Amino acid sequence: MMGPIVIRHFLVYFILICGTGSLDVCDSKCCAQESKKTIFLIGNSLTWDTVPSRLDGVVQWHVDCGKSLPWMYENPEKPCVKSSRLWPQALKEKKYDYLSIQPHYGSTLESDLATISKWIKLQPQAIVVIHSGWAKSKTRADEFQDLSTNKMTHSPEYISQLLTKLRKTFPTREFRCTRTTELLDRVASDIKKGRAPLKRVEELYRDAIHMKVDSGRYLMHNAMRVALDQPLSGQGFKIDPKVKNYFDELLRSSSKDAGDKKTEMLDKE
Repeated sequence: MMGPIVIRHFLVYFILICGTGSLDVCDSKCCAQESKKTIFLIGNSLTWDTVPSRLDGVVQWHVDCGKSLPWMYENPEKPCVKSSRLWPQALKEKKYDYLSIQPHYGSTLESDLATISKWIKLQPQAIVVIHSGWAKSKTRADEFQDLSTNKMTHSPEYISQLLTKLRKTFPTREFRCTRTTELLDRVASDIKKGRAPLKRVEELYRDAIHMKVDSGRYLMHNAMRVALDQPLSGQGFKIDPKVKNYFDELLRSSSKDAGDKKTEMLDKE
């Protein structure tokens, strides 16, 4: 019989092969299962920049422009994206496999925790994905280093503290993160080292905060796909092959890092 450590490592291996680790191929059985997965996303235009309509499975969303999570909870009636399925109806009538939630400016750590907790309770079986979004291009580097966690910022520290509190509140629930702020910082670092086929990280922005339709959105769309156990996809994107290959390697590395952390957590149990 296999011991507990062997079983745990086998489970991690299986998850990575048929889940976040399978970034290039997906066998027919795995793909058929994933295509039936149900997903609901709550956020603003930074969620819209992940292009939810191109995700695999049955995908629905509640997207309101420039709004924080507490605001969307209190004012769900008229989201700016008309194809939205209002969250009060959606989360009460359907059980989703994945629930993606994106914090944004205008909230605090405690208000985000309280609001997200209410949505989680409406979806007791869903894997919860925190979409970290990203900062404005002019403040991105400074915000990335921000260690304060009261007011919402698109910083790894804020997202880390939020996830810590959520895991303590819901110890049996699985939480994930798109790690999009970290991806942009990796791009900026690689540009400085001459390792990226870009001159400036700002090239990925189409305005002060939103991603370019092809290059920026390709990265964010696939960051979301990784968090949702889906293989990378370039469908609908016209992107420079060199940039695409660079992003794909970046995403594979990010997925491997996440897998290594899962293994470390299992070993400590």
